[in-house]
Amino acid sequence: MIKSSELILNPDGSVYHLNLKPEHIASDIIFVGDPERVSKITKHFETIEFSTQKREFKTETGIYKGKRITVQSTGIGPDNIDIVMNELDALVNIDLNTREHKPNHTALNIVRIGTSGSLQADIPVDSWVMSKYAIGLDNMLRSYLIEEHSDSELEDAFISHTNWDIKKGRPTVVSCDKSLENKIYSEKFYKGFTGTAGGFYGPQGRVVRLNIQDPELNHKMDTFNYNGTRMTNLEMETSAIYGLGKLLGHNCLSLNAIIANRAVGGFSSNPEKTVNELIAYTLDKLVG
Repeated sequence: MIKSSELILNPDGSVYHLNLKPEHIASDIIFVGDPERVSKITKHFETIEFSTQKREFKTETGIYKGKRITVQSTGIGPDNIDIVMNELDALVNIDLNTREHKPNHTALNIVRIGTSGSLQADIPVDSWVMSKYAIGLDNMLRSYLIEEHSDSELEDAFISHTNWDIKKGRPTVVSCDKSLENKIYSEKFYKGFTGTAGGFYGPQGRVVRLNIQDPELNHKMDTFNYNGTRMTNLEMETSAIYGLGKLLGHNCLSLNAIIANRAVGGFSSNPEKTVNELIAYTLDKLVG
């Protein structure tokens, strides 16, 4: 039995942070960061059967072209992904009444639709990146036994190329789910190696008033190339989704609308159009 302190439930029996019960979610889930983006997806649905929000975690479940889909906002950062992934998994793989693991495992299909900045001059604004790999620079996944699912060769190559300060923890490389990759991929996408940072400013090389540990890290990431795998973009969620997805047995894929290019200093003139086109494309692929 899982203790009450380890899996906290609200008085109505819903999971603590997401405020959800098992019947509230579908097996196909779209992640977004911003709660306001949830309705930008569910406006395409024929019906919405459930909607709730607690803090930055907004959830809506409905029907799109006959398929039941949940849209879940995660907020920003790997720490929030830790909450969302564990609580969604609890909804399908733990009996919340007995607090025991269910005998049969349920795998969720989770697709993140996010915005990101390109690290390469030849991946322009308003393009899309599908994260084939993600590298966690934040150290959250090292709280778990991730080694079986991580790519140590890519990690070692990155550490060597960037002269990574190991005091910040060992970066973690995890791949996407192959079945979702094959289902959703088209030539519209650049296949990417996505960096997941633990913060927006210093962890992504931004200097406002504080000096940072390695001012050259962004340049080192730009020039990283290991057997043809180069870093494409930088954001704050994907490696956490991939790592926890592997550990918990869920199928995960991250899609990024590129709205900025840090290599050339460009920003999209119409980022909403780029995101909305990616949303429409992804919905149709999920029901196809």
